[in-house]
Amino acid sequence: MADLSAITETLISGKAAALKDMVQQAIDQGTSASAILNTALIPGMDVVGERMENGDMFIPEVLMSARAMSRALEILKPLLSAEESKSGGKIVIGTVKGDLHDIGKNLVAMMLESAGFDIINVGVDIAPETFVQAVQKHKPQVLGLSALLTTTMPQIQKTIEALQENGLKDQVKIMIGGAPVTEKFASQIGADGYAPDAGSASKLAKSLIQ
Repeated sequence: MADLSAITETLISGKAAALKDMVQQAIDQGTSASAILNTALIPGMDVVGERMENGDMFIPEVLMSARAMSRALEILKPLLSAEESKSGGKIVIGTVKGDLHDIGKNLVAMMLESAGFDIINVGVDIAPETFVQAVQKHKPQVLGLSALLTTTMPQIQKTIEALQENGLKDQVKIMIGGAPVTEKFASQIGADGYAPDAGSASKLAKSLIQ
């Protein structure tokens, strides 16, 4: 029987090559892909998220763990679809119009995918109407909006207003983040939640979908 706790520790340590080998070995020994994902990998990324939130892990270390997770998912995804593993939910994520920052947003997307969500990453410099189209097309449970500049923060509000105008505001939970964004701003513009970092984003998304 595979040692799932060792897989968790290897993921937290960000050792991508070792993790990939261990995941493959666990599969070869008959452990199901969903068991590896739900019992070893997702709990490991939850620990990474908590440590990042608490200041015990920093972005370079978190990225190493997220990349290791991505390598593991390369093996598991074809098997998970065969097992029809249940997704944690669907999330559309992007950076608002006028803002070309994507590192933080991409880290959040990696953390959310690692937490078991299906992610549609629509990119940067995304206009409100494009977010509306993405919500109409993909029907996500959550929409993640990122702004890294104070000058682009108003685009978050415009996007929420566009969703309202198109009758979509009540059909999707909206979480926002980025360096200048605050909890107060989130409540002022009618967002459903605010995450200060990638670690807390996956926790917030889980709470919004429950």
